[in-house]
Amino acid sequence: MVGGCPPDPSTLLSPGARDVRATSPSLFGVLLAAAAVHASILDPEPIIRHVGTWGLLLIMAMVFVEVGLLFPFLPGDSLMFTAGAIAAQPGSHLPVIGWLSVILILTAFAGTQCGYFLGRVIGKRLFDRPDGRIFKRRYIDETQAYFDRYGGRTLVVAQFIPFVRTYAAAVAGVVRMPYRHFVTYNAIGVVLWAGGVTWLGYALGGLPFVKSNIEVLLVLVVLVSVSPMIVEALRRRHKARRAAAALDA
Repeated sequence: MVGGCPPDPSTLLSPGARDVRATSPSLFGVLLAAAAVHASILDPEPIIRHVGTWGLLLIMAMVFVEVGLLFPFLPGDSLMFTAGAIAAQPGSHLPVIGWLSVILILTAFAGTQCGYFLGRVIGKRLFDRPDGRIFKRRYIDETQAYFDRYGGRTLVVAQFIPFVRTYAAAVAGVVRMPYRHFVTYNAIGVVLWAGGVTWLGYALGGLPFVKSNIEVLLVLVVLVSVSPMIVEALRRRHKARRAAAALDA
């Protein structure tokens, strides 16, 4: 209390609570709208007809950036699933599924190598970096918690967890995990993730029901890929409301 004036209650809230108080009520509408935008981008018909081989290069670039350059909001899962589904369609300009899966596995592997050495080179600055619009310190903390609990197996499990897979390789570099150890677990995780998701898209894309409803199914895939963001927003909002209620009491 300064000069007899009570402090602003909002200053006593946690940063997460203040963030959620400042969030527009239309948060979930925005997230769903973003999902719809992603879905329209990933609609296979325009990709097959207009983009062709450039579509594969775009998918490769986005997968590389997601796992290698600490940018967590690129839909790697849905893109690879879509690529597999497109490869199963007649008239696709993408490589046959065997080559497609190898290309995406190598792309993801190259991205994680970049992330590992990025962590080794700028590790301390990475941990000291403040929160921004995209980078959140809690993503690093959550990834570190996975390493503390599962060790090298984190590099396998992390590939299937949004946000964690973006930082797992960098955190391995920060903590100076032996490179041979890193490559072994990382290779297993990348093959299971990139190869598995791509082949899953191909297998489902070849089913008659999926072929006739592929646009709807891809919308569902995209919604699933953004669901962790929605869950996180709900969790933080609930936590902020509890903090605000405790303060008011």
